[in-house]
Amino acid sequence: MRAAVERVASAGSLPADTDEERLRKSALVLASLIITILSFVWVGTYAALGLWLSALIPFAYQVATVAGLALFARTKRYAPYRGSQLGLILALPFLLQWSLGGFVESSAVALWAFIAPLGALIFYGPREAVPWFGAFLALVALSAAVDGLLPEPSAEIPSWLVVTFFALNIAGVSVTTFVLLEYFVRSRDRAHRLLAAEQERSERLLLNILPSSIAERLKVSHGVIADRCEEVSVLFADIAGFTPAVERLPPERVVTLLDEIFSTFDELVERHGLEKIKTIGDGYLAAAGVPTPRRDHAEAAARLALAMMRALAGLPGASGLSLRIGIDSGPVVAGVIGRSKFGYDLWGDTVNSASRMESHAPPGAIQVTERTHDRLATRFVLERRERVPVKGKGELTTYLLLAERTDSPGAAQRYEPASSR
Repeated sequence: MRAAVERVASAGSLPADTDEERLRKSALVLASLIITILSFVWVGTYAALGLWLSALIPFAYQVATVAGLALFARTKRYAPYRGSQLGLILALPFLLQWSLGGFVESSAVALWAFIAPLGALIFYGPREAVPWFGAFLALVALSAAVDGLLPEPSAEIPSWLVVTFFALNIAGVSVTTFVLLEYFVRSRDRAHRLLAAEQERSERLLLNILPSSIAERLKVSHGVIADRCEEVSVLFADIAGFTPAVERLPPERVVTLLDEIFSTFDELVERHGLEKIKTIGDGYLAAAGVPTPRRDHAEAAARLALAMMRALAGLPGASGLSLRIGIDSGPVVAGVIGRSKFGYDLWGDTVNSASRMESHAPPGAIQVTERTHDRLATRFVLERRERVPVKGKGELTTYLLLAERTDSPGAAQRYEPASSR
């Protein structure tokens, strides 16, 4: 039944309509149908009493409503249907009241006209509803002024019927108003729930792209989001041996394997409190100390690197693959770029040095710069490498991160790089 009612109520809706427009149209159709059905009581009763003029007025509303609804369903022209319906609902109850002799004799049937300004409030808006409400009050005042001048009521209307119609008019207006508002509010609440669900989904997608604090800033600011962070550790990881695997594995297996590896890394990044910046092919970029500063950024990056090494070694589908990881610590510039597709990225020599540490590291090793070593020396085991040729930087002293010291709080299991085995 509900599906049938909603199908009829949406007869004049267009595919391009917004949810709000569709709701207003269907609520108007529903209100018109309710009044049309209830009008049978007045048409039948007054016709049975021989009051043909009084019976003709609600009958005219029924005919006009059915014809208007058919035209609305065919043409989809909402404005003429809305105006004609509210005009009929406003005027005809007063005409019926005058034909019966006044307020008392008609059982205050003019109460039905109040649905017009109420409908204008829903179907037009607050500002447009004011003239409709003013017209209703004017007709009430006019009815009061002419009440004693109207013809005497017909003797064919018994007093019990007048009382019964008082109850029917009050109940009918109340039921119609309640059903209209209940349908409108229920549909609006459903639309709001769908909107809230869509907003939550958009929020989750945004948080998958940007750090939460940056996402909040982006929602309230239309300017450039850029920060200089003085103490950051940047981690680059690259899967050694992945390119040959791409050549021999089917595409679905390549994507599935990479998704499995990076999903594992994502969990580790979250667990260790770092920020994933992006993936580049089979490379993975993360940072500690952005966008929220932390004093132990180098230690957090080192623990993540060791955890990533152990995780890749423990993945059944990653046999034959290994990681090269590079870490550097220092200042960076962080910010959001893009308009339709946002990206949070890092720039600066620290980023470039971390990338060089990764690309010049032996497979299965974690290579760090000297300034990262200085921040880790008391808590981690590192192996010195002399005169390592680094593109664009000459020969540098670098260090291989082997493990966290056993006497360090929360020390991790030792992981030896391939060069030390």
